[in-house]
Amino acid sequence: MPIVIAVVGRPNVGKSTLFNRLVRRNAAITHDRAGVTRDRIYGETVLDERRVALVDTGGLEMEFTGTDPISEGIMAQAREAVAEAAAMLMVVDGREGLAPLDERVAATLRKSGKPVLLAVNKVDGPELEASLTAEFHALGFPMVAVSGAHGFGLEDLRGQIGSVLLDAVPEPEDSAPGVERGLRIALLGKPNAGKSSIINALLGEARLIVSAEAGTTRDAVDVVIERKDKRYTFVDTAGVRRRTKISDSLERYSVMRALTSAKRADVAVLVIDAGEGVSVQDKKLLSYIDKEKTPFLVVVNKIDLFKDDARKKLKRALEEELRMVDHAPLLYTSTLSREGLGKILPTVEKIKADCDVRVPTGELNRAMREALTRHQPPQVNYRRAKFYYLTQVETNPPTFVFFVNNPELVKDSYKKYLEKTLRKLFDIPFAPIRIHYRASRDSEQKWG
Repeated sequence: MPIVIAVVGRPNVGKSTLFNRLVRRNAAITHDRAGVTRDRIYGETVLDERRVALVDTGGLEMEFTGTDPISEGIMAQAREAVAEAAAMLMVVDGREGLAPLDERVAATLRKSGKPVLLAVNKVDGPELEASLTAEFHALGFPMVAVSGAHGFGLEDLRGQIGSVLLDAVPEPEDSAPGVERGLRIALLGKPNAGKSSIINALLGEARLIVSAEAGTTRDAVDVVIERKDKRYTFVDTAGVRRRTKISDSLERYSVMRALTSAKRADVAVLVIDAGEGVSVQDKKLLSYIDKEKTPFLVVVNKIDLFKDDARKKLKRALEEELRMVDHAPLLYTSTLSREGLGKILPTVEKIKADCDVRVPTGELNRAMREALTRHQPPQVNYRRAKFYYLTQVETNPPTFVFFVNNPELVKDSYKKYLEKTLRKLFDIPFAPIRIHYRASRDSEQKWG
């Protein structure tokens, strides 16, 4: 297991920017607005030849005095990250100087008894180091001056994390770099469809903030779940609204991150609110991930709202609405009653297994020769497509190439027939399939 280091501090001191620099990727959204990071964002890296899990927290506030449940959630998330971490990287703003809230944060970290390294951020060069760090010596922590935005002091920061933090904590078991993290599963859907609630229900703890306010999750949040010696990394993404409703620049970026997370996932899960049904936006999301050939399933959440005949009617309507992607598994869940939740991970495993199918060329051609004999391609302008050869060129997803005399003679309806035949003959019900048609005049390869 990696050593967990929490990146903490008051809002808008640049924690996410430093976090991204340390993990060497844009794992957390950075924006010039306080409170952007709400949930804990996890990112693994290797520092000083040791595996480290950095946790980017929401702005840490020691006293909650308002009535905003989101701010309260940020505070709870940050405190929990401090509790579970082995060490802390406290970030302060060198340009703004030592604030009263910095002192309260420091006092809380001292009480934890865990090693703390202080990063004075926004120090844009060595000529500013002495003046911008002077008053922070009063906190009594080992200190390093950095600029997350410009890169100043980052190598020094990495070295100090190794010598100050990592050397002060015992190395956990299974800390070698490159430990398998399992299937990556991205949850996608409209705001408030229940994505975070599903992850929390599977995880068995309130890892993500769940709120009735739409748009609670702004970033893509990694959560690792272990089941029967297998690991699954769930990515809870920002709810995706209609483009015309995305006026806020931060939300627009969150939506793009959600779509990118879905594209890069091993399997995507589109979560639909049973009470709202399949919306136009849901269909656009389906079209997007289907076009990208991302393996996915559809989870209709909040099914507990429907009973008996109403539920049967709902299922018939949903199945009809989702005929456009009839290869995708359709599950019905409720985080309140836990109905259907146990089917999610086995279904993900089956989809992934489908994606890895490899069919030998000889078997492909024997089976498809029989299929083409049963149902010949239709004529197009008095000409009929001639199929010469079939091969599989890739897996994940399975990708097949038909060599034909003229690809333009293969009608869309016949392409659908061939795809269904491939799925049935080789037991590939759930994976997306790519099929290419290439021109060839090599009559020696013609079947039969």
